[in-house]
Amino acid sequence: MKAALVTGAGAAAVLAYPLLVRGPYPQHLMILVLLNALLGTAWNILGGFAGQISLGQAIFFGAGAYTSTLLAQHAALSPWLGMLAGAGVAAVLALAVGYPFFRLSGHYFAIATIALGEIAAIVVTNWDFAGGAVGLFLPVEGTGLAAMKFEGKLGYHYLLCGLLALAVALSVWLRGARAGYYWRAIREDEPAARSAGVPATRYKQLAFAVASALTAMAGTFYAQYVLFIDPPSVLPLSLSIQICLVTVLGGAGTIVGPLLGAAVLVPLSAATSVLLGGSGRSLDLVVYGALIMLIAAFEPSGLIGFARRLRARVQ
Repeated sequence: MKAALVTGAGAAAVLAYPLLVRGPYPQHLMILVLLNALLGTAWNILGGFAGQISLGQAIFFGAGAYTSTLLAQHAALSPWLGMLAGAGVAAVLALAVGYPFFRLSGHYFAIATIALGEIAAIVVTNWDFAGGAVGLFLPVEGTGLAAMKFEGKLGYHYLLCGLLALAVALSVWLRGARAGYYWRAIREDEPAARSAGVPATRYKQLAFAVASALTAMAGTFYAQYVLFIDPPSVLPLSLSIQICLVTVLGGAGTIVGPLLGAAVLVPLSAATSVLLGGSGRSLDLVVYGALIMLIAAFEPSGLIGFARRLRARVQ
């Protein structure tokens, strides 16, 4: 009952936020929080539920952004159809690379995804049809829900709320379904799960495809939001690491963890960038990394684990 009340209060606060806070930068910051929460929720299906640590999810973010943008430019396709096409491209790509990559495990799998991400960034940078290093501008004609373009931040906020609600609902359903039980078995002890008859490779592929499709949808939203994409903005390794860190900080394998991680990490990153980034010594990144190391050393379950331990002491 308490959890439901807290969840309802949090959802109401997020929905009311742009109506109460009118400044463009605070509204933009909340959009970044929601976007990172969506990306963290997507990664959580693969890394949290199934235990497969991917550090190359920016590939699928870029796949969604580039697919929808190229279809809008060359086929005048609706961004909604472009979003679905981008999700499909990302899912197919995940299945294609997952087949050989899932022969690896642990840090070898993570290293392979990093390498794939770097290769993808180099390919797109040298691909003239996709704008190369110059990037692509999105068509700016038309506004409204059908065009996925809005005059202010309000429309983008509520659109992203809808996408995040979809991702969270899908995560809740999958965690309670057969796939969720199989993923937990694979995460805890894959050889034992295989010996018990769990088709581990098939279900790891499923987690990879679902996580990548949701990540691509976030990429399409980002492209429509900023109206410009290039490899450094949608395909950097730093984005893949940030997606992972959002979930790890909040609590991997939980539903609320990615949401909490994004709510803490994004404002903290913005604040430290403003306060310390101007020094030219990247001190903001030092604070950012120190927080992650402290969480990893003292509470590997993330902020969710810290909250549970604090609640147990209070009770």
